[in-house]
Amino acid sequence: MNQFDHLKDDDSGDHEDSVATREEKNDTDSGSVNNNNNNGRRKTISPGVGEHPLQYNYTFWYSRRTPSRPANTQSYEQNIRQIGTVASVEQFWKFYSHLVRPGDLTGHSDFHLFKEGIKPMWEDEANKNGGKWIIRLRKGLASRFWENIILAMLGEQFMVGEEICGVVVSIRFQEDILSIWNKTANDQVTTSRIRDTLRRVLNLPPNTIMEYKTHNDSLKDNSSFRNTKITL
Repeated sequence: MNQFDHLKDDDSGDHEDSVATREEKNDTDSGSVNNNNNNGRRKTISPGVGEHPLQYNYTFWYSRRTPSRPANTQSYEQNIRQIGTVASVEQFWKFYSHLVRPGDLTGHSDFHLFKEGIKPMWEDEANKNGGKWIIRLRKGLASRFWENIILAMLGEQFMVGEEICGVVVSIRFQEDILSIWNKTANDQVTTSRIRDTLRRVLNLPPNTIMEYKTHNDSLKDNSSFRNTKITL
């Protein structure tokens, strides 16, 4: 059992609030920061008295776009919204318990949880030399797998130093996609350790196919998941 298990909020099953409603509540929550201006000055937050600090502060982001519209860096940056930052285990559960679960999202939507100061964009300084592991999920699994992967990340279970940048759950019409981003794509020891930890924390079947894609390749083909052959 890690620090997240015994500190989970009793009301964590109440997920009726929408993302937008949660953003409004954020303005008055002392445990998290709402900053709708992605380029604005970031407020500094700290764990409250008696709270259990995370090793890093983490920021939640939300994005949604119309699939028929061509994606580019400018439109993506306009569509992604920063919805809150947490610095402690208690702040995380307070915030997370009011977020819509990924399985309840519709359309072309993404939740991102990244270390504070790192934008979930290929071009970000922390991401540009990195890449991501990708796992395709059949419908109905996204919420459970999303919770498991973020608890593993916040609980520092990957044991790869500062390599982890963040995680993303992408809701699509016929499937959902889970990915974890790291800083150094050409570090095979690190990427292999992340892959093996993913298999363990998500309890993936031994024959699960996983694909690693560099952000440089994504920039070249303007796609996060194209040409993947991942099944679960």
